[in-house]
Amino acid sequence: MPNTATPRPNHPTLNLSGTWAFALDAADGGIREEWFRRSLSESIQLPGSVDAQGLGHPVTLESPWTGTIFNRDYYDKDAYAPYREPGNIKVPFFLQPETHYIGVAWYQKSIKVNDAWTGKRIRLMLERPHWETQVWIDEHEIGKGDSLSTPHEWNLGQLEAGRSYRLTIRVDNRQHIGVGQNAHSISDHTQGNWNGIVGRMELQAIEDCRIAQLDVIPDASSLSIRVRGILQGQGGERTLKLKVYPKDGSTDKPLVQQSLPLTASGEITPFELELELGPEARLWDEFDPFLYELQADCGSDQRTTPFGLRSVSVDGSQIAINGRKVYFRGTLDCCIFPLTGHPPMDVDSWRKILRQIQSHGLNHVRFHSWCPPEAAFDAADELGVYFQVECPTWPNVDAVLASDSPAGIGDGDPIDRWVYEESERILQAYGNHPCFVLMASGNEPGGPNHCEYLSQWLLHFRKRDPRRLYCSGAGWPELAESDFHIPSAPRLYQWGDGLKSRINALPPAASHDYSDIIAERDAPVISHEIGQWCAYPPIYDTDKYSGHLKARSYEIYADSLQANHMGDQIRDFVRASGKLQALCYKEEIEASLRSKGQAGFQLLGLQDFPGQQTAPVGIVDAFWDNKGYLEATEMSRFCNATVPLIRLEKRVFASNETLSAALEIAHYGPEDLNEATIHWELTTPQDGVVKEGRLAAPKLLTGNLQACGSIEIDWAELPAPAQYNLSVELEGAADAIRNDWELWLYPAKLTDEATEAPAIVRSVTEALALLEEGKSVLCIPEAGQIEHRVELGFSSIFWNTACTQGQPPHTLGILCDPVHPALEHFPTDAHSNWQWWYPIQAAEAMVLDELPPECRPVVQVIDDWFKNRRLGLILEARVGKGKLLLCSIDLLAKSDTPEQNLVCRQLLHSLKKYVQGPKFDPQIELRAEELESI
Repeated sequence: MPNTATPRPNHPTLNLSGTWAFALDAADGGIREEWFRRSLSESIQLPGSVDAQGLGHPVTLESPWTGTIFNRDYYDKDAYAPYREPGNIKVPFFLQPETHYIGVAWYQKSIKVNDAWTGKRIRLMLERPHWETQVWIDEHEIGKGDSLSTPHEWNLGQLEAGRSYRLTIRVDNRQHIGVGQNAHSISDHTQGNWNGIVGRMELQAIEDCRIAQLDVIPDASSLSIRVRGILQGQGGERTLKLKVYPKDGSTDKPLVQQSLPLTASGEITPFELELELGPEARLWDEFDPFLYELQADCGSDQRTTPFGLRSVSVDGSQIAINGRKVYFRGTLDCCIFPLTGHPPMDVDSWRKILRQIQSHGLNHVRFHSWCPPEAAFDAADELGVYFQVECPTWPNVDAVLASDSPAGIGDGDPIDRWVYEESERILQAYGNHPCFVLMASGNEPGGPNHCEYLSQWLLHFRKRDPRRLYCSGAGWPELAESDFHIPSAPRLYQWGDGLKSRINALPPAASHDYSDIIAERDAPVISHEIGQWCAYPPIYDTDKYSGHLKARSYEIYADSLQANHMGDQIRDFVRASGKLQALCYKEEIEASLRSKGQAGFQLLGLQDFPGQQTAPVGIVDAFWDNKGYLEATEMSRFCNATVPLIRLEKRVFASNETLSAALEIAHYGPEDLNEATIHWELTTPQDGVVKEGRLAAPKLLTGNLQACGSIEIDWAELPAPAQYNLSVELEGAADAIRNDWELWLYPAKLTDEATEAPAIVRSVTEALALLEEGKSVLCIPEAGQIEHRVELGFSSIFWNTACTQGQPPHTLGILCDPVHPALEHFPTDAHSNWQWWYPIQAAEAMVLDELPPECRPVVQVIDDWFKNRRLGLILEARVGKGKLLLCSIDLLAKSDTPEQNLVCRQLLHSLKKYVQGPKFDPQIELRAEELESI
């Protein structure tokens, strides 16, 4: 299969989409039995896939999935037994196709060319088959193709006009190259391992002498391009004419044109020349994605290719586009397309996705172990989005978790050769696109010799195509030959951290950065897969899955939630856990932006991940639709080209303290900012602005993190307890630049304690005795009295508890009613916010599954979607003759920090006031044995 090239040929074409004859070959006997010699009896629509058209086999417990099953509870636990029954098979691992097929399928169509094609070579082009293809014309085998990233093309030779030919294509979606069963290019965890052909399918009439390669190498510093290409075929004396136009069609006159005489006397005739675009030429970047089009004409063949005048280089510890330092604010694209099971092949669909990404303040997309189709590059060129493209491999996880044989790279297996071939195909097909600025060999490679192999891969392709920067692999290894690194070190949670992660182990602040980690590296650092914070999955959205891929896992989780009497709370769970997720992402991103010299980050992710047992880590769902708890305009305040930042050692204050916050601006905009003013405000929801100030910003040089003074606030005169919002806005900029932070103020000394305190006891046994006397009781059990251990932390769940083998925390934050009278003197939102970090340190979640269904805690804990336990921290009920408020936060324990003492003291004060006041009127009755079950 010859390599493909980005430049669009202006050839006559014959569209092959429509009805094709078809047959499945599950036994793989078609070649031996010469199916290419006979007519196939079934039919299928192409472009399309087998699964999407309901063909293949029903899903069973024995279906041969492509991807590691990270947790076997589905096969082993009684809870999943109803979903293992024939007729009700529902798998929790990933989106479930209605039918499933791994193996060989044959596609066949009668083709005929007209007189105008006489004497021309006929080329077959299939834009994106999945995966290995083999082609016959009548009984003659033409060849094989095995790219996962670029079109498959074959020269069919000259076909006789008017005669019918039988075109037969064999497609095999088994893993014949060890790319890794979890690679997003083939895995059921992502798009699904489908069999079929999508995108353009056509015959092309090719002249004997044609432009086989056309590369544009821009030089932004000299405003010129180098054009390098190949004429293929016998053509004699030729004149190659080159013209450059603005792609926007603003003029029909070429900006520059040049002719080059050539003699096409052999099969391959290379050419190369320089074109100067002139002093008015515009550069391409995220702020001004201006495109040009190069037209090449050799007389018998014409080609056009878009390009941008763009350079990319290393500048110290950062990366520069056109000499200006940029900050890569990225998200992963994991090849998740629930409606089709394959990536969209049209530009409009990609525009929608990329605009959604940009609206959230991001400028960069990493394609995790896959390469998108041409339409994605076209859309990114147009919108100004930076791409990191990868060879479609994840050659590591199989060896670690599933396979007896190595699944790495560099060990002499066929994948070693294939990665070089696939890299070459990707560069030829998409190399002219200015959006294509970064490239990696794949995701997290492994194998005993992978470092040596990848060192040579880096040297080879940097020399082959210097238009972009290269990295050994996403995640690792960090090699001297890499232009930049993508380590996981600069992020909030490392694999295995659990409750020792910074967000769970250290008190809340707004000061952390990774400058020391950046300084240790000898190349720019883009942090690897930061985030991975979950919200409760939006299981009410099953109707959106209207294609052949169904969210059966959502149906399992919905059944579980309903069985545990919380089905009516699902939207509250999504919103409350989503608010905590957003808080975690804000902390992640701001710490990255505070890090001196960091080159960027890559989120995992903006979009939900439906595989690996469901990882609802996205602010948007699997369809790229916002989930409603963090709007794009909110996220773009703390994630953008220019972001105000503060350095603040804590978020909780006593009324006799002073706030001192250092101000910084991370500025990576298109130009320096002069004479801007920083305006800060301290506000409350009740009173509006309570304090404000202005200070002149220094000249803000683009490509820098810059100190901009400080904010001092004396809390003495302000109401407490209260939740405050500190906002910082940069006035004088063309667009609104604003960021904000939540802070909490508590009285240094409580002055409104009642003279008669309620009965406070430290065990349920003590509580029952007083309740029998008709008392109102506040019960705060000492640590260790809660029977069922719940891995409770402040943060949301990292990725998911099934795939991580139970890494804590196992919960998704709290849910409460902020106006409940028990919380009247403890300012709170309906969800976890930073002040809750302190009570959580002293808390044990109560499992309330044995209590009556109508028993809902005052402060509830949201469990993970696998268990869906009814959990609580504060519960009220009538027991016997008395009234009980049960709190499993040990508010009477000695506090580790003054701030913890402040927060827990205030929460205790609020609960005591409630229990001793007239509003304490529990509506649920519990028996003593039910209370003891906790």
